[in-house]
Amino acid sequence: MKANCPECDAEIEMQKPMRGEIVVCPDCGAELEVTNENPLTFDLAPQEEEDWGE
Repeated sequence: MKANCPECDAEIEMQKPMRGEIVVCPDCGAELEVTNENPLTFDLAPQEEEDWGE
């Protein structure tokens, strides 16, 4: 399955994508989250927030 990076539009191919899986775009290095398996779609992965020990 193939889809394009939402950041740089590079084509990314995956064999067995799973919703919620995080992948890195080989062209721009953006962290992407698989939002749908069929058709394959990506969105920018949510950034982890620091909790500073709270």
